[in-house]
Amino acid sequence: MKSLSICMVSDFFYPAMGGVESHLYNNSQCLMQRGHKVVIITHAHGSRRGVRYLAGGLKVYYIPALIVYSNASLPTFFCTFPIFRQIFIREQVDIVHGHQAFSTFCHEAILHARSMGLKTVFTDHSLLGFGDASGIFINKLLKFTLSDVHHAICVSHTSKENTVLRAALEPQQVSVIPNAIIAEQFEPDPGARDPSWITIVVLSRLVYRKGIDLLVAAVPRICAQYPRVRFLIGGDGPKRIDLEQMREQHLLQDRVELLGSVKAADVRRVLVRGDIFLNTSLTEAFCIAIVEAASCGLLVVSTKVGGVPEVLPRYMMTFAAPEEDEIVRALGQAIGRVGSRDAHPELSPMYFHSQVKKMYSWHNVAERTERVYFKIADAEEPPLIERFRKYYGCGLVAGKLFCLVAAVDFLIGVVLAWIWPKEQIEVARQFNKDRYRLEISSISNSSSSNSAQRPTSKNQNNML
Repeated sequence: MKSLSICMVSDFFYPAMGGVESHLYNNSQCLMQRGHKVVIITHAHGSRRGVRYLAGGLKVYYIPALIVYSNASLPTFFCTFPIFRQIFIREQVDIVHGHQAFSTFCHEAILHARSMGLKTVFTDHSLLGFGDASGIFINKLLKFTLSDVHHAICVSHTSKENTVLRAALEPQQVSVIPNAIIAEQFEPDPGARDPSWITIVVLSRLVYRKGIDLLVAAVPRICAQYPRVRFLIGGDGPKRIDLEQMREQHLLQDRVELLGSVKAADVRRVLVRGDIFLNTSLTEAFCIAIVEAASCGLLVVSTKVGGVPEVLPRYMMTFAAPEEDEIVRALGQAIGRVGSRDAHPELSPMYFHSQVKKMYSWHNVAERTERVYFKIADAEEPPLIERFRKYYGCGLVAGKLFCLVAAVDFLIGVVLAWIWPKEQIEVARQFNKDRYRLEISSISNSSSSNSAQRPTSKNQNNML
């Protein structure tokens, strides 16, 4: 099996939290376990800049960039070409894989990679409309990027239909590969929940797209109808102030707990405290959070939007239209089901966990992604004039503009190749995985021996 060098690129990566960040990290780890080399390029996060190594030797380049909105970097078109080219050559990259339509780094990396003759893949994690100004702009930009990409991946069939329409792609050029979870990290814990309450958990970015306005309207009504219900709300964003005002206005301080931003390591600890998980998104391509919740044994209530109906079986979920009354109705049904779970084995938390474990695996996602890579790895490189022909077909005015951008980018690549020849760029050293495993093993053995010695010392002290 041929080993490939893959470069994942996106503005959205750790330490920021979200589905794209989780997808990038876990898919990269599994691809490395399959023998491939993977590096990630993202923008700097505060003091985290430069080169960092994560677990398993995953190398991450945190490049300084100006953040303009919602963790996306400022578009520069050509300014990132020198540093991207250095990284692609240093890491001997074969395939550049961009993630998320809202990521500036993703679009620029694919453009620069095509100017260098590298293979490219794009994964779309979101749904966009066709009627608003931001959707029209992003759709045109996406059409430019995907006109010259070798293959596209979507996380649901609904997302695939949306992307095919937005970017005018052939359906055969788009594959559907869903997200996944590590089910072992989301096991139920019946002892963690408070039996005197029915707890509804919400874990989400507190932004308009996640339907927080619906949540603000539904929480007081549910609390008024069901005295034994309380809410745990985790996440942060501009809509948090609305939740705080709602809690103050209706005097729900003892029944609505705002947890703020929740770290990835603490997600399970929050989920297992609940009975019901609520997702109020207005648009969603997949929603990995409901999979994590179901794996922890929670009943799921979600708006029936986007690719959400494809994610879990119907017996695990209660659907609602994205309306206040529908959210209240669906939560009422779920609250009624909580009391009858003991009498129905198919609704037990452990059964939910076992079913989710069978349905979703990052190793399966990595295997299917690998097939896409192998499919395009040996594809013949089209001539430059063919790239211009694809860009020219993007629109009467936009097509000419895209051709100009591609031509300038190609010329900048020629100039960079003359100033910094490929032969003069030092190739990065390979990560020593065998040494890494030995050191991890020695640390584990050392901690085990120390923990084994502590009880002995305690017993000796007691004897004295």
